[in-house]
Amino acid sequence: MAKKIKTFLKLTIPAGAATAAPPVGPALGQHGLPIMDFVKAFNEKTKDKTGNILPVVITVYEDRTFTFITKQPPIAEMIKKALKIEKGSGKAGHETAGTLTMSQAEEIAKNKLEDLNTKEVSQAVHIVEGVARSMGVKVSA
Repeated sequence: MAKKIKTFLKLTIPAGAATAAPPVGPALGQHGLPIMDFVKAFNEKTKDKTGNILPVVITVYEDRTFTFITKQPPIAEMIKKALKIEKGSGKAGHETAGTLTMSQAEEIAKNKLEDLNTKEVSQAVHIVEGVARSMGVKVSA
């Protein structure tokens, strides 16, 4: 018989650097989960991706056990990394934070494809362009 799912938790945590401090501790603690078990498992699974911020979806079961899956870093994080910038423009549309080449946008789209709600790389590139625009990053052809 399959375990009954109690809830799903979605957190964004630096890869290989989870701690019992917020947001992890309180989120897991309110469901009675063993916090350090998650921290050890997450850090072990993501130690090769250190430096990235990863979304993680934790499935909480009624018997106080859990499973989790990690996703690719958010598109905005990938763009910042590709352009080597700290953050996007505070005034998107008025100030430019940098310029993303089409090949960089395609590369990000291919890496993020499994997490997006499309299977077409061309559609994924449009999503990346939209995120870039909202960050004040120009996409050059």
